[in-house]
Amino acid sequence: MDQRGLVGRAQRGDHDAFALLAGATIARLDAAARLILRDHDLARDAVQEAMVRAWRDLPTLRDVDRFDAWLHRLLVNACLDLVRRRKRHLAEIELTPLHSPAVADFSGSVVDRDLLDHALRALAPDRRAVVVLHYYLGMPLPEVAKCLGLNLGTAKSRLHRSLRDLRSSVTVGDGTAERVPEGRFA
Repeated sequence: MDQRGLVGRAQRGDHDAFALLAGATIARLDAAARLILRDHDLARDAVQEAMVRAWRDLPTLRDVDRFDAWLHRLLVNACLDLVRRRKRHLAEIELTPLHSPAVADFSGSVVDRDLLDHALRALAPDRRAVVVLHYYLGMPLPEVAKCLGLNLGTAKSRLHRSLRDLRSSVTVGDGTAERVPEGRFA
């Protein structure tokens, strides 16, 4: 059965239809939550909260064709709610490398990914959400703005500032940028 039919059945209280819908999106939601929150346990909690909200509020969904965008919005809101509720902050310890590898090898991509991961972690969760939705989930910017409940201009400026901050955090001490593959943000 198609997604539209499953959403319709789930809106009428069909648990099996909702389970099929959730099963089809759970992995992507979890990956997006991990990128936004930078914590696997919190990401799991955010996905669970988004699914609970989805089941509870599904009968109020007007446009069944927008189910995925609606679900992503619930997830982002759940992530941001968890960040707001979180009272304590975990201490992060950054280890400085003892030496740089003399020869470029396959570990270069791991280093690039680690550098990007560190830069993403430095962004505020609401700005990280814009980057994740646009680059990781491949949503067009107008869709990201709708998903987050923002004006298009606000979404553009958040993305612009986030990319500027990402670029500045991947620069080396001498002002040159580390090599990050074009278009790779996650």
